[in-house]
Amino acid sequence: MATAEPKHVKHAHPGGGRRTGVPHPKGRQLDDAAVGEVQALLGDRSRQRDLLIEHLHLIQDEYNQLSAAHLAALASEMRLALAEVYEVASFYAHFDIVKQGGDALPALTIRVCDSLTCELMGAEDLLDGLSDYYKGEVRVVPAPCMGRCDTAPVAEVGHNHVTRATLDDIKHAVEAGHTHPAIPDYTDFDAYESDGGYALLRQCLEGGRSTEEMIEIMSDAGLRGLGGAGFPAGTKWKYVRAEDRPRLMAVNADEGEPGTFKDRHYMERDPHRFLEGMLVAAWVVEADAVYIYLRDEYPHVREILLKEISAIEAAGLDQATNIHLRRGAGAYICGEESAMIESIEGKRGLPRQRPPYVAEDGLWGRPTLVNNVETLYWIRDIAKNGADWFASQGKGESKGLRSYSVSGRVKQPGVKLAPAGTTARELVEEHSGGMADGHSFKGYLPGGASGGILPESMADIPLDFGQLEKHGCFVGSHAVVILSDQDHMRDVALNLMRFFEDESCGQCTPCRVGTEKAVKLMAGGKWDAGLIQELGAAMTDASICGLGQAAANPAFSVLKFFPEDVI
Repeated sequence: MATAEPKHVKHAHPGGGRRTGVPHPKGRQLDDAAVGEVQALLGDRSRQRDLLIEHLHLIQDEYNQLSAAHLAALASEMRLALAEVYEVASFYAHFDIVKQGGDALPALTIRVCDSLTCELMGAEDLLDGLSDYYKGEVRVVPAPCMGRCDTAPVAEVGHNHVTRATLDDIKHAVEAGHTHPAIPDYTDFDAYESDGGYALLRQCLEGGRSTEEMIEIMSDAGLRGLGGAGFPAGTKWKYVRAEDRPRLMAVNADEGEPGTFKDRHYMERDPHRFLEGMLVAAWVVEADAVYIYLRDEYPHVREILLKEISAIEAAGLDQATNIHLRRGAGAYICGEESAMIESIEGKRGLPRQRPPYVAEDGLWGRPTLVNNVETLYWIRDIAKNGADWFASQGKGESKGLRSYSVSGRVKQPGVKLAPAGTTARELVEEHSGGMADGHSFKGYLPGGASGGILPESMADIPLDFGQLEKHGCFVGSHAVVILSDQDHMRDVALNLMRFFEDESCGQCTPCRVGTEKAVKLMAGGKWDAGLIQELGAAMTDASICGLGQAAANPAFSVLKFFPEDVI
């Protein structure tokens, strides 16, 4: 008579080998303690798929790292494959993963910005000094642009940014336990409303304004997308509104372009001006929900927005839409609108192939309006003062006002509000107090890291959309970095290419491999101009999105305008 086989009996393996020992469940096993900790952190929050990045932040904030046990517990709690959680967590620079069996990271991390302006101001020496001083007791790492180029060099101690940082400043912050963001003075809901704020939104909600009227005003004013692309705002609203409902809206507050900090400037000082513009735009396109995608480098702004959005909701001003605040995690690529949408959905920030465009097929396949912060910031003033008021502010054929982020070798860096079409020379001499002592104007970046580099002899070109393209440059987000005779343009271009190499999402070969090869070519001896031109052309022509398409612009500019610097 057949009997049950003991569980410890060895069985032949189909591949010819033999399994030994007591069988055990396959895959990563859950740690009960980690499961309890993750459940406690999530509480009664939704476990829906698009909140994966938000939940990863909860764990990172609590434990300063992401352990294998916590990631496995989160995957189980959200009913996701562990591989899916790992691929998202490993994509973003601000998530620090500790491998199974690896040593825990130090309790505190200091990030030192190594982007262009901070490097000009001594970030490399600061990073070396911190690494030598802490010798592993505190984790010290380089980091890309933190959006504070006007106060370079910058370091982040925990979530506290130390500006114009010295070694002593950072040591003091660590010793004093200053690891949380400092909240600046700003115009809160009550102060904004008492000054006429939300009157426009109320007019829209109560029938005093029509959607057609608002679209026409913004179109006549010449308001454009001020995140970099410059697409006419009124036209975009019209396109999205023409699509079938349901519709959504996303606000791009992920200004990761090195040299850019104007959106931070407005959000930390007068947040309701852009929030009212956002709600008006959402009303125009009848968006069921609006998602604000805020870069993780602005933790103080997040605290401000959480408080002020609650005030908006308490006042009932969100009746036409639902407001969601989503947190980035350190990925420059998410400034590209389709990559941002992927990230809002809780995925890796990989740009989508276009068409279709996000106005047709955006968040969860729905038509989606995407505007950046500064574009929305101007809506209230334009509606109040009229289209002609805004359009007449520009110089020459340019329309409107522009917020130029000026940094580098000037006496008074900062956000400079000036007419569209203002020149780099005017920004230096009339708005920034002139060149820093001991420095002579040599060149400038007209549009951040990807906008190319121009010599001082071309500093009288209007800085506006469509003015610089014939020179191989563009104005982009109006980030102007001023360079001097003490700056070697070859080193400037190499810094920018290293940034693109680090920030490439890796999806397409021309960008992923091209930026890496370009760094090696540019870091060697004398530049091989022909090979760099050939490689850059391949990246420009074949990359999926603007990162790879524009990555070679600084190198092209140096070869064209500063050939003496590549020897």
